[in-house]
This record gives sequence, C-alpha cells and structure tokens, in this order.
Amino acid sequence: MYNPTVARLTYRALLGRRRALILFLLPAMLLVISAAIRVLNGADDQAAADVLGGFALATMVPLIGVIAGTGAIGPEIDDGSIVYLLSKPVKRPTIIFTKLIVAIAVMMAFSAVPTLIAGFILNGNGQQVAVAYTVAALVASITYSALFLLLGTVSRHAVVIGLVYALVWETLFGSLIAGARTLSVQQWALALAEKVTGGGLVTSDVGLPTAVVLLVAVTVAATWFAGQKLRRLTLAGEE
Repeated sequence: MYNPTVARLTYRALLGRRRALILFLLPAMLLVISAAIRVLNGADDQAAADVLGGFALATMVPLIGVIAGTGAIGPEIDDGSIVYLLSKPVKRPTIIFTKLIVAIAVMMAFSAVPTLIAGFILNGNGQQVAVAYTVAALVASITYSALFLLLGTVSRHAVVIGLVYALVWETLFGSLIAGARTLSVQQWALALAEKVTGGGLVTSDVGLPTAVVLLVAVTVAATWFAGQKLRRLTLAGEE
C-alpha cells in the first residue's frame, strides 16, 4: 500500500521552494508569537491555551492541511502529469494511500512539532497544555490530510474550497455557531486534548467517543472516495 517512488515525487512536490516557504511561515509566526507572549507575560497556562487553541489548532493546522492535502495530488491532476503516474504498474489505492501518508507526515512536521515547541515556550507544558494541543494537532493532521486530498482529486478549485472551509467554517462559524462546532475537525481533535488535560483549560463541544468515531469515519471515507475518484479519472483517460 506504500510506494517509495510515489512518496518521493510527492515529497518533492510538497517541499518545493514556494510551498516550503509557506509551510515554514506559519510555524515561524507561532513560535515568534509564543516567545513574545512568554517574554511579556511570563508563564501563563491560560495564555498558552489561548494561543495554541486560537492560532495553532484553529488557524495554522487547517491552513497547512490545505497546502499539504491538496498539494499532494491537485497540481498533478491540473497539469495532466497524473497520467504518467497512472500509466505505471502501481495500484490506484496505493497511489492515494502513499500520498495520504506523505501529506500526514508533512502536516505533522509543520504543525504538531511547532505546536509542542510553542507550548513549552509559553508555559513549559504546565497542566499538560503543550502535550494536549500536540495530540490534537496530530489527530487533526490525519483527518485534514484525508479531507483535503479528496478535495484535490474532485475539484480544480481545491485550494479555494479548502481555504473557505478552514477560514470560514472552522474559524468563523466554528467560533460563533454551536451547530457548526459539532461538525468541526477542530472540535473533534479538541475532545482528545480535553482528555489529556482533564478539562478546564481545554474544552470541546463534542464528546470523546463521538469525536473518535467521527475522526476515523471521515478519514476512512475521504480516503476511499479519493481512491474511487482517481480510478474514474484513469478510466476516462484510457477511453
């Protein structure tokens, strides 16, 4: 289910000069903000939770997901180079699964790791805040990667749609409308973070069992649909 050649090509596409610059920019901003708050405010558990929840998980993680998820396959479909890859003796589910693994790895490296570092900068992991939000970033990375990889296979406007979801649904509606929070990857991930801290500083509108089921279901469904879409693209090309 994992092809090293496909993985190498996907890593090369995701970590090209332009995308790499964007990928480094958001974590760098998080670390700079965290350092400034620590210098000005000292170690503060509530401030750490606010920064990691408000910027890292709510903004940085989904935006990196858009870049990594759609960038893993979208550009190849847009420029037609996916036909070359599909002509090779590699199973279509293997292509999707490999690209998903690469997108997840890139997301975790550029979102979960900086979140952990920022948490230790802010309050030295007081009340397990750094670890809690790192866990949330890790599980969110998996689901976001699958969702945005699916978007990359079904639409030429995947980046725009992904940005609308990340900035409008997750960030804007998710902060204002209770119903939207229930259907939010961010809230599902926060349910695990709440379990790590024991509540208080980190809370979620979704219960832990429901969150786990939704995270797994959406990840599996998105991956499966992406594979089906890629198979249909192949058949259309062969015709």
